[in-house]
Formats: sequence, structure tokens, C-alpha cells
Amino acid sequence: MTPFPDSGPRPVNDLPAPPGLWLFFGPQGLRAGWAILVYATLCAILVIVCEFAVGPFLHLYPGVPIPPSTGLLLELSHIVPVIAATAIMAAMERRPFLYYGFQGSTRGVRLLSGFVWGFIAISVVVLILRHLGYLSLDGRTMGGIAALRYAVAWAAMFLLVGFCEEAMFRGYAQFTVTRGIGFWWGALLFCLPFGLMHASNPGESPAGLVGAGAASLIFSLSLWYTGSLWWAVGFHAAWDWGQSYFYGTADSGLVAQGHLFAEHPIGKPLWSGGATGPEGSVIVIPLLLVIALLMAAWWGKRGEKPFQGMAWRPGRLP
Repeated sequence: MTPFPDSGPRPVNDLPAPPGLWLFFGPQGLRAGWAILVYATLCAILVIVCEFAVGPFLHLYPGVPIPPSTGLLLELSHIVPVIAATAIMAAMERRPFLYYGFQGSTRGVRLLSGFVWGFIAISVVVLILRHLGYLSLDGRTMGGIAALRYAVAWAAMFLLVGFCEEAMFRGYAQFTVTRGIGFWWGALLFCLPFGLMHASNPGESPAGLVGAGAASLIFSLSLWYTGSLWWAVGFHAAWDWGQSYFYGTADSGLVAQGHLFAEHPIGKPLWSGGATGPEGSVIVIPLLLVIALLMAAWWGKRGEKPFQGMAWRPGRLP
């Protein structure tokens, strides 16, 4: 099982390094550290430009629930730069644009499977918190066409979130760092900025940041076993959709406008999640561990891993 093509354009990292440029080029082309720096710089510049362009159309106010239209516009200003930066780096390395985690013939199945497991996972967290008395579900807030309209709008928005954040941290960046220092060193390295990325959200907590970092490792584990990010995108999107729309909880401290149910946390934030939402509860950590064990049991014995031999040391990507 491999996500990598056996044919196609010859990648640049099969070409000899230009003489005298050993500091920048190695046996696999542009060295991984420089490549990550170029990619991160491109993302940062393009995000600033896009946010400046959409800024006049965004209406974000502290303490006010975010409407789906604003969420969609904001997320577009993030995913477009990630797509553009990835396309530029793929062209430089002479690889297909979808090479970095989005190839494969089972994309639809993995995406749908991720949706199902993501919604099951957040539902388990919510039901455990409710059973232990740390969360109260206050009933439905809407129905009919309005409920369907918000459900679709938030599903589209969180699908963009899933694609954007997975492509940003576990797409080009993860593939490139794997050839530089090894897969799991890269996964550990990127779980820190992935968690800290949520720190600016109002209502976010230290427990929530730890949970986000742990979730990053779960998404990396799915890439390790499948060579694909489609399952992680589905899980990520459904987890956020379940919190924000279906159960109406806060999601990393952010509250959505238009949700099916209403709720409120009870008791100490360390257990209830407080203003962060259910993912801010320490209960999330053992749940993620269970998910990791299930992934190992389901995918772990299915032949050679796509990144075999590159777990803790650099390797050559096909």
C-alpha cells in the first residue's frame, strides 16, 4: 500500500546537486529545512495578503457567535494560500500537486470513514461529560429548513478547515520534514505549532491546547498507516461540525451562530471543558489514546507502511 506514483515526471530530488551549493542542496534536491522555510514563508505572505483582501468583509466581534458566511470567508483566506504554496513547491520539486497526502483510489471511502469516526468520537465525549454531570444539553434550538441550511453551511466551512489545517501541517510540510529528520520527529515537531495555533481563540485553555496537540498526532498516525490525509480531513471536519453545529458547544473557545442543540458546561473547566468546549476536557486525552489503539489494530497489520524505514530517521521519498 503506497500513496506514491510509480511513474510520472522525474522529481527534482533525483537530480544531482548543483556544484558548490551543498549548503542548500543535498542528494534529494533542496534540503528539507530550506524547503520548509520557503513553504512557510510563502504561506505567511499569502495569508497576510488574503486576510487583508477579505478583511473589510469580515464581521468578527468578541463574544458574538460567528455566522457561517464569515467562517467560510475567513477559511477561504487561509486555504487558498496553502493550496498556492503547495502548488509552487510541487512544481519546484516536479511532483503532482496531490502528491502530498491527497492521492490514492480510496479517497472517498477514507473521507467518509473519517466523517463517521469524527462524529462518533465527539459524541462519545459529549455523552460522557453529560453522564458525569459536566455538561447539560438544553434541547433543540431550531428545526426544518433553517436546521438543514445551517447544517450544510457549517459542514462546508468545517470541510475547508479540515483540508486547510491538514494540508498545512501534514501535507507538504510533513512529507518534506520526513526526508529531513524522519516521520515521527516531524510529527512531534508540528504538533506544537498546531496546538499553539488555537491559542489566540477567546476561551481557549491550556488543556484545550494539549488536546489539540494530541489530536495532531492522531492525524499524523492516520497518515503513517495510510499515506493519505483523507481520513484525517473527514475526522477533523466532523469533530468540529459535531461540536459547533450539532451539539452547539464551543469549539476551541469559538461559538457558532446557528446550532441544532444548546448546552452549557457544569463544574470545573478542567473536566467540563468550560468556555473551550468539550475538547478542552482532560477526558479527551484517554479517548484519543483509544482511537490510536483502534487505528493500530485496524491498519497496523495491513502490509508495509507507506513511510516504512522513515519512522525516526530520514528517508528518500519516491
